[in-house]
Amino acid sequence: MSNFFEIIELHAQQHPNEIALISDDLQLSYSDLVKKVDILANWLLEAGIGRAGLWGENSIEWIIADLAAWRARISLVPLPRFFSVNQLQHVIHQSELACILVVGEMDLIVPINERVPTSIPNIYCDHLQSMGHYQAIGRIRKITYTSGTTGVPKGVCLTNESLQNVTGALAERIYSSADSSLQLNRHFTVLPLSTLLENIAGVYVPLLLGKAIVVLNGPSIGLLGSSELSVPTLLKRLHQYQANSLIALPQILMAFVEASVQGFPLPASLRFIALGGARTSIQLLNRAHALKIPVYEGYGLSECASVVSLNSPRANKLGSVGKPLGHVQVKIEQGEIKVRGNTFSGYLGQDSHSADDWLDTGDLGYMDEEGFLFITGRKKNLLISSFGRNISPEWVESELALCRSIRQCMVVGDAQPFCSAIVVPSSEQVTAKQIGQDITRTNQQLPDYAKIKKFIVTPEPFTSRNQLLTDNGRLRRSEIAAYYRGEIAAIYSNPAFCSSSQHAGVVYDIL
Repeated sequence: MSNFFEIIELHAQQHPNEIALISDDLQLSYSDLVKKVDILANWLLEAGIGRAGLWGENSIEWIIADLAAWRARISLVPLPRFFSVNQLQHVIHQSELACILVVGEMDLIVPINERVPTSIPNIYCDHLQSMGHYQAIGRIRKITYTSGTTGVPKGVCLTNESLQNVTGALAERIYSSADSSLQLNRHFTVLPLSTLLENIAGVYVPLLLGKAIVVLNGPSIGLLGSSELSVPTLLKRLHQYQANSLIALPQILMAFVEASVQGFPLPASLRFIALGGARTSIQLLNRAHALKIPVYEGYGLSECASVVSLNSPRANKLGSVGKPLGHVQVKIEQGEIKVRGNTFSGYLGQDSHSADDWLDTGDLGYMDEEGFLFITGRKKNLLISSFGRNISPEWVESELALCRSIRQCMVVGDAQPFCSAIVVPSSEQVTAKQIGQDITRTNQQLPDYAKIKKFIVTPEPFTSRNQLLTDNGRLRRSEIAAYYRGEIAAIYSNPAFCSSSQHAGVVYDIL
């Protein structure tokens, strides 16, 4: 692909008055966008900033700051607002951030030395320490931190080339000439812009093709934290702006389906919903298509600079995650999906990774005779919520193990909107109220996507005798989940399984 900024500049020259960014109180043309990006990029260069964080709600200014940092060849670290304080402090410390670009009058979660206005209104530069750690990190243009498979997020290092490659490949897959009838001229950002998927597919791809982007902050479209959604608010905004495309997670798609069934459909203007973030049931996809919701499932990893495969109107197979994009190679080796061609440069602070090396994704799957990729599971115990957050159950369980009222526990919640726990009390005298109070205190130390919202109390310990523990004391997760499938189904309202409940435990809510 040609240089990303050269293409945008050319569009600004040929169509200077076409709208690039839209918010409630501002519209920015392509000409104005290029000017503002150049102004801020020059300010960053003159300030000697080679590395910076980016903090703030979704906004036009967030996009300007992101593009300006890329233009100025800064190593940028977007800071997810759904991270806990401890996670954010880890990110800031590990990436040695001396300054953070802050959008709006928002306070940081760490002390600052001073706040300096930049050359663009509503964008500030917060200095955290002495001016000693401002160098860019080699060819790295973006360091994206995932929610992590443990309590400690990893920084995925991405180059200019990897960002441009995936942007070009997505543009070809979604907006190819064969799909020109879709008229995808206005994209509506739903996910946080600090999420790599929205950052690339929801910003870079539309801008590359001269499209318009509607960018509103999370609360104004009904999104709070990482897992709270006001469906009426989101639907109202989608109808207001008559968007043609958006990116959704399974939980959002489920909300759209339920709303449509109740007589509150999506706007007719919406023609392409890219679905990713977590496994989606074929039943939900079938319901969506029966309601004529234009959803197209995909698959990706931060380590591959986001999207690896995606269904499209030209080639869509329900249950699959589409065909691999043209910029990567995918193979299945002993049931595991491996990717080569646009992989990351390595995790920050660890050994580098070559794009010529095959990346072990940890995901299990297969490809059919037509080249569609299917995901069947994961090698490890990683949970991915229906909001797309990666959660290590061992991490949360280790926190719960510190509770005096809890002897043993197992966390569940894969492909669900929240986490729950199966709990063995520490003694017969312990009450559910005490367990709930302990879990509430533990929740205060966890990010919202990992908080326990319901729990099952069972008097029967996990032991090797009842086949719920291995001989060396590890949880037999599949056996425990099968044994308590009725209680788990009751938590997540799945009547089909409730009737087969073992009735071994009692379900409680966290009040």
